[in-house]
Amino acid sequence: MKKAIFTTLIFTISLFFTNTLSAQKFSNLDKSPLDVVAFPKGHKQGQKTIKVYYSRPQLKGRTVESLAPAGKVWRTGANEAVEVILTETVDFGGEKVKPGTYSLYTIPGEKEWTIILNSATNAWGAYSYDKADDVIRVKGKVSKSEAVIEAFSIAFDAKMTLCLGWGNTIVKVPVSK
Repeated sequence: MKKAIFTTLIFTISLFFTNTLSAQKFSNLDKSPLDVVAFPKGHKQGQKTIKVYYSRPQLKGRTVESLAPAGKVWRTGANEAVEVILTETVDFGGEKVKPGTYSLYTIPGEKEWTIILNSATNAWGAYSYDKADDVIRVKGKVSKSEAVIEAFSIAFDAKMTLCLGWGNTIVKVPVSK
């Protein structure tokens, strides 16, 4: 009888320590959460032509100009450089781009932004950006939004135009098959 109680006690204690030792610690939500946008939209439309993975920084009282200075290469979001996956050849802002995975960088400007597809992937921010790895550089037209866009956003319109929006700035680059 004592042996059974002792065995049960040891078993219970070992379960307690096993659960305590294997418990996971999960991090809090990212300050600039990861998002993805694709064209065509929806899950019933077959293979995506283009998919974009990016992080969404928030303005939080700051300005776009302070976070993405004019004339300087910007990672176009937060954290890792934006990743663009093309599953077929597309016309990207007037330049043909073959299927593959690219990093997307931008150089903000007042009336237009330079949009860059770069062959170096898995980069953190624009710290390791090298112009020699550029595949294309095209211009995106700037327009103004009436409503403030608090979180940096990327979207495609119905015509496959790539749209970047933040603050009162919207940048558009035509993309087509």
